[in-house]
Amino acid sequence: MIANLLLLLTAAVWGFGFVAQSMGMDHLSPFMFNGLRFLIGAVSLLPLLWFFANKKTLLVGNKKSLILASISAGSVLFFAASLQQVGLQFTSAANAGFITGLYIVIVPVLGLILKHQTGANTWLGCAIAVFGLYFLSIKDDMSIGYGDLLQLVGAVFWAVHILIIDHFAKKHSPILLSHLQFIFCGLLSIGVSMMIETTVIGNIGLAWAALAYSGIVSVGVGYTLQVVAQKNAHPAHVAIILSLETVFAAIGGILILGETLEPRALLGCSLMLTGILVSQIPLRYFVKSWGQTKRTQIQSD
Repeated sequence: MIANLLLLLTAAVWGFGFVAQSMGMDHLSPFMFNGLRFLIGAVSLLPLLWFFANKKTLLVGNKKSLILASISAGSVLFFAASLQQVGLQFTSAANAGFITGLYIVIVPVLGLILKHQTGANTWLGCAIAVFGLYFLSIKDDMSIGYGDLLQLVGAVFWAVHILIIDHFAKKHSPILLSHLQFIFCGLLSIGVSMMIETTVIGNIGLAWAALAYSGIVSVGVGYTLQVVAQKNAHPAHVAIILSLETVFAAIGGILILGETLEPRALLGCSLMLTGILVSQIPLRYFVKSWGQTKRTQIQSD
């Protein structure tokens, strides 16, 4: 129960992170905001790195492999985060949260390329989620909003990022890999910002709250809570609870940013969340639960 509560807190932290990212762009351009928040996030992981290094539990592995992993993960993270941040200029935090959450469905689908096994629940969940996406983002003329489209493409990059981390995390410490990819992504974002954006130094101070939350809380605190909680939680529970970040993104957008969701959008969000949850729960659990319910009814009769 404690582990599940910590995971729920993590989902809330990440969900409200969409609100912070949206507010941060009141003062900073997308690439500069991303660059600063990822560098802040990298710094926030230093105490955790020191702790594991001091306990001699920090797996480094081959240095060349570590550099390759950091550059690969950092590059994909840059594209995923950039699409998400730019997309937030043209869509709501609620939409961004739910559409980004589709990476949970996309991961096993992309896993087919790597010959990963994919259960029937994934295909069912994917179908429900796509149906929900139609109600959330597709307009009457069958077009999709620019911001929602960027979030959808970004969700594919988030899925690819997870697969990269999954591959390299077996060879290196996930925390060390996260730290290095954050640095690479942050520097790359600032480099792009210096080429195409104009940043007023004073605006960085105005965006301090959004930067602090996005960097320290979303990355530092959120990542730490996830690591601690996953030690005592079932993997299926982890995926399901963390997927609730999409719900918290919607709640934050409504309460803090004053966003509204029309009935059609609410239906789409509900279907997308259902699809995400179904994709994470093997169908045998539904069959098992139904069988237990029937046995209980028979015994009662």
